[in-house]
Amino acid sequence: MYTSIDLFAGIGGIRKGFENAFQEDISTVFVSEWDEHAQKTYRINYKDDFEIAGDITKIDEKDIPEFDICLAGFPCQAFSLAGKRMGFNDDYKGLCRGTLFQDVVRICEYHKPSVIFCENVKGLTIHDKGRTFKVIKRAFEQIGYTVYDKVLNSKDFGVPQNRERIYIVAFRNDIDSSGFQFPVGKHSETKIKDIMEEKVVSVKYYLSTTYLETLKRHKERHEARGNGFGYEIRDINGQAGAIVCGGMGRERNLIVDNRLKDFTPVTHIKGEVNRQGIRKMTPREWARLQGFPDSFKLELADTHLYKQFGNSVTVNVIEAIAEEIRKVLENGKKE
Repeated sequence: MYTSIDLFAGIGGIRKGFENAFQEDISTVFVSEWDEHAQKTYRINYKDDFEIAGDITKIDEKDIPEFDICLAGFPCQAFSLAGKRMGFNDDYKGLCRGTLFQDVVRICEYHKPSVIFCENVKGLTIHDKGRTFKVIKRAFEQIGYTVYDKVLNSKDFGVPQNRERIYIVAFRNDIDSSGFQFPVGKHSETKIKDIMEEKVVSVKYYLSTTYLETLKRHKERHEARGNGFGYEIRDINGQAGAIVCGGMGRERNLIVDNRLKDFTPVTHIKGEVNRQGIRKMTPREWARLQGFPDSFKLELADTHLYKQFGNSVTVNVIEAIAEEIRKVLENGKKE
């Protein structure tokens, strides 16, 4: 039985992937997430016999139970200051002060788990000309870990979402991790139509004619300036763009769904409901874009759910990496 902790847990996407891979052989002993709405979704879906801890910067590492696996989808915003100090060097304590990443290192330096798993935005690899990422890897090496990293795309792992993310896996040095390899995705043929709601969705997801006109004007203004911003209607036989942090940019993943027959608005809108069948994807469709099973309960308001799935991870990718991690852990320690 492996024990794990879930830091910056969000709604538990990384945990879901590891539980899929380790099945009954993994047990979560500590969870930290400061966002109250994310905590609510987490509690609805995971029945733990302990409270979710809040701000990780306020938690003493000694108060965290022993664990084998550290899961940490630390926020990308934490790096806005990294590498901006005078006299750059590779010492995480001198450089990353004030970042949330430091808390992952602090906790793992004390507990020395077998493996540390992190996920972040692809841009982290080039932030501050690559120095930020170098510091992160160096920090893990300094506390006794061998570090592996790779950018993987969700669309290669059975979900129709073009989402590139950097994944970091660090094994403690006394574990022979020489055989570790990141998984190779094989399922890039999944389409948006494969994850669409089975039944006609509420008229509230369909755009009003007035809003559609606003989006068109906004796009034309940007195109005139040579920018690529603006709404996008995705081909349901293709793939979605990345659903983004904070749940913003829903208009970048509009689809055409002509099943609606009753166009009576259920919310206050300007104009009328468009007749071209243009709608936003639903929170359940976003959940499926991220590889969450339909058994995953969505009980909060849509605004919160969009934000939570935009901030979350693709479960399929996590599961595939976790399976490779498990192989290394089961092959035992160095002689």
